[in-house]
Amino acid sequence: MTPERFAEIVARYKGLRVAVVGDFCLDRYLEIDPDRAETSIETGLPVYNVVNVRAQPGGAGTVLNNLVALGVGVVEVVGFRGDDGEGYELERGLNALSGVSTEHFHTAADRRTFTYCKPLVVRPGAVPVELNRLDSKNWTPTPKPLEARLIESLRAVAARCDAVIVLEQVDAAETGVVTRGLLDAIGRIVAERLGVLFLADSRRGLKGWPAVGLKMNAVELGAMLDRPPAGSVDDALRAAAELAEGSGRPVFVTMAERGIVAADPTGETVHVGALPLRGPIDVVGAGDSVMANLAAALAAGASLREAVELAAVASSVVVHQVGTTGVATTEDLAGLLDRIPS
Repeated sequence: MTPERFAEIVARYKGLRVAVVGDFCLDRYLEIDPDRAETSIETGLPVYNVVNVRAQPGGAGTVLNNLVALGVGVVEVVGFRGDDGEGYELERGLNALSGVSTEHFHTAADRRTFTYCKPLVVRPGAVPVELNRLDSKNWTPTPKPLEARLIESLRAVAARCDAVIVLEQVDAAETGVVTRGLLDAIGRIVAERLGVLFLADSRRGLKGWPAVGLKMNAVELGAMLDRPPAGSVDDALRAAAELAEGSGRPVFVTMAERGIVAADPTGETVHVGALPLRGPIDVVGAGDSVMANLAAALAAGASLREAVELAAVASSVVVHQVGTTGVATTEDLAGLLDRIPS
């Protein structure tokens, strides 16, 4: 991609309106100073002293963070939080971001805010070390009245957005935003609004989803087609092409150090290799940066290859941000354009 073409694509981002629908959570980091370690007088157990606490939107919020970093004009939030301190902190973080609308971010007294609490041991000059994570989740089905509100919100944003990203982050089916009822609503909206780009990702797999653009990894691709994970890039390209032809929508597959493959219903396939490593890495958030960059680029008129190239560069930026769930700005991308594998 030439610098001129890159500039042409990203200049359109400020005019885009993109919705992020899914499981927003709070990423809370507890920075521990090991030099202040103590032993509890009462229990005799080690005490970790937290010297700094920082928080940011996570889960679907990580996709949103990347859209904001790219300069997308308006980002619509469709999701829910609990009526609790973590929910207040999460919504405050969302509202602090430029261009973000929380009009459709619902507060539910009968749900708790999905939270990842990440203790980090931080030493000067060293890479942070993450200890066991503490998660707070919902384990009961999403109430039907809340589901109905989410579907109504989805319809409202789909009517005015250039792209809709759907991200399922929860492990237990029917406990988050992406319920069977919401998926059925997506199928109806897609049939009604053929010009709106829908792009979806789910940590539980995308089998049974409506005909939308799909982003997944190689293991998930194999599961979609009831076969082992692709053993080579060529195998992944053939499988992605088969899936794209069947669904009538583009398919994107991340393959770690082997890069990203993609296919669209016309039969076009693309492979962009991973950029070389430049130091220590932390893969948390890399897939979300891919999702955000694919959606923004495609909505801005990028070709399949151009979108995948930008997603590959963004992923390379994010994996080198250690101890946080990172983002890639357009300035970050511009600095690595000449390293895109040919």
